[in-house]
Amino acid sequence: MYDTPDFPAVWRPGAVAHGDALRVYRAANLDWTYFSPAYLIQPGERTGKYRIGFEQLLRDENGKSFISAEDFSVAILDELGAGRYVRRRVTIAY
Repeated sequence: MYDTPDFPAVWRPGAVAHGDALRVYRAANLDWTYFSPAYLIQPGERTGKYRIGFEQLLRDENGKSFISAEDFSVAILDELGAGRYVRRRVTIAY
């Protein structure tokens, strides 16, 4: 997403660094799971609900991509505990 015109310039350096890290993980002989949040992640309500995707940004029926930081955290713990996505990038959103 950081190469799209609407991506906030202030977020770009961090996003590029995360993309670089993902490339390193993919090339390494390690077991890893990489979690990517929705386009917008911010403090909010913990609902315990979320959707899982993989290489594509998840969007709702209105085209929005968001999740609360609380539900993103729950999803990470749930999915790491389940151990289903070794050597995969996982996207998380509502």
